[in-house]
Amino acid sequence: MKIVIAGAGEVGTHLAKMLSRENHDIILIDEDDNKLRPMEENYDIMVAEGLSTSIYDLKEAGIENCDLFIAVTPIESQNITSCILAHKLGAKKTLARINNYEYLQEENQQFFRDLGIDALIYPELLAAKEIVNSLKINWIRQWMEFSNGALTLIGMKVRNNASIINQKLMDLRNSQFYRVVAIRRDTVTIIPKGSDSIKANDIVYFITTKDYVTDVREQAGKEVIQVKDLMILGGGNMSVKTVERLPSDIRAKVLIKEENANNVPKLLEQDNVMAFNGDASDLDFLKEEGIEEMDAFVALSDNSEANILACITAKRMGLKKTIAEIENIDYIPLAESLDIGTVINKKLTAASYIYQYTLDADVHNVKCLTHVDADVVELTPKQGAPITSGKIKDITIPKDIFIGGYVRDGIGHIANGDSEIMPGDDVIVFCVSSSFHKLDKLFN
Repeated sequence: MKIVIAGAGEVGTHLAKMLSRENHDIILIDEDDNKLRPMEENYDIMVAEGLSTSIYDLKEAGIENCDLFIAVTPIESQNITSCILAHKLGAKKTLARINNYEYLQEENQQFFRDLGIDALIYPELLAAKEIVNSLKINWIRQWMEFSNGALTLIGMKVRNNASIINQKLMDLRNSQFYRVVAIRRDTVTIIPKGSDSIKANDIVYFITTKDYVTDVREQAGKEVIQVKDLMILGGGNMSVKTVERLPSDIRAKVLIKEENANNVPKLLEQDNVMAFNGDASDLDFLKEEGIEEMDAFVALSDNSEANILACITAKRMGLKKTIAEIENIDYIPLAESLDIGTVINKKLTAASYIYQYTLDADVHNVKCLTHVDADVVELTPKQGAPITSGKIKDITIPKDIFIGGYVRDGIGHIANGDSEIMPGDDVIVFCVSSSFHKLDKLFN
């Protein structure tokens, strides 16, 4: 697939790196050659210095032969304009990054499709939804529901108190009702077999039906934390979108720096939110604002290091639930080793959404798993697809792809070797990031 990405900022460069590993032809456009040069030198990516709103520059990038055009510059109007131009010049699909929630409303979707924009992405909003989910279901690192909750993906850190450690997966209690689909041990991602076992401090991803979520939680030794009082560091757009989605029974205090002062009125529109001008590195200030009485702490400043340090401070003050927005992917293993809690990464969130547009298969959902080098994909096999040719154990499936479960007629099923996938099923698949493109062969 030929993919043109407009914008060599954090989201654009990360997407280019990730998609280039899938053997796509990637062209990255930006007007700043200093951003393009390292990408060309270090990755299998072509670059084009120019404006994505220039017809000439788009033609020079070969837009007429483009399968997917992705506009992720920081400027919303530029992204929308460049997608309209790319569509008119021959791009088969276009996707624009935006920061206006109004554009995502259902009644406006056809308007943008008529303009030639197939999809809109608001990374800050997607990240805010993840944050609120982590506060509602606060014993997990990641949570994802499929087919209205018929199947649920749960990612969590397993400690010494868990009853499931040091046992073979095939021997776990009620293991027919859930599956361990990925394990992160130190820096290694394991797609496990039945003979593997869970060790203390592993980050483990389970898939289960809604009836057995509590059973999985109890076996993992996790307790539910009641979050009523919350402190948030940072007053940017992600903080605004987070407080807008908080349940009404959660009270939030937001610490804002001067550069985000214009967002204070938006934050205070919520009855359960108070805003303060403050610095999370000032321990006396944090104590004055009652951090020790908080149930959870969320660090959403634009500085990854500051977010990590703020969460460490909150942990030392007794808070059990902390969430950090960490944009520097290289810092995620560090954050995990420091046990700061849930990690949110806007680039991974955006990549998850965009990945589904790079497959020919009928994909409903894609999620990059933050703590492991793996993706989870929800997709439907087409009539005659290899995955529907018999029992799973009799089908040749690449070793780095794992069928976790499937939903048929609204009912979730945990997959095993004797399971048979049918056309029309919603199938949940786990794969290491470098094997993403192999799904097309199985499901088409």
